[in-house]
Amino acid sequence: MLVRTVTPQPKGTPTMAATSATLTAALRALAGANEAPGREGPGLGAWRWTMRQRIAAVRDALLEELPPGRDDDDGWLAARGGTAFRERNALLMRLGTLATRVLEDPDVNAVRAEVARLVVDVTHHVQRLHDLAYDAVELELGGSE
Repeated sequence: MLVRTVTPQPKGTPTMAATSATLTAALRALAGANEAPGREGPGLGAWRWTMRQRIAAVRDALLEELPPGRDDDDGWLAARGGTAFRERNALLMRLGTLATRVLEDPDVNAVRAEVARLVVDVTHHVQRLHDLAYDAVELELGGSE
């Protein structure tokens, strides 16, 4: 018989599913804003400010995520959790740089391309976190033969 113990999380700590849903919604909003036409003049300024707000939402959601496996004693999962943490930090740095660029860079098409690339990279990061969470549960439930 397999018994699984669940450690309760401290009150106010977001779960992986809640954080992932928030991050996914923020990414979807950023991608949608990126595809919206940005016109010259006041329309372009509004687009830039909207993009800046969407980037901030993605950054906030990324800051809330807690990579699974960070407290595990298993070296394999700890190493993958560390890699996910470093990847998250690199994405946060890119988001910070892009938040400034979206407001100031005169080449809107280059900014749009960078935002699209960032959305893909954050989406891949979220998928790696899901894979890591799945592997942590599989390892926990698998037991020894």
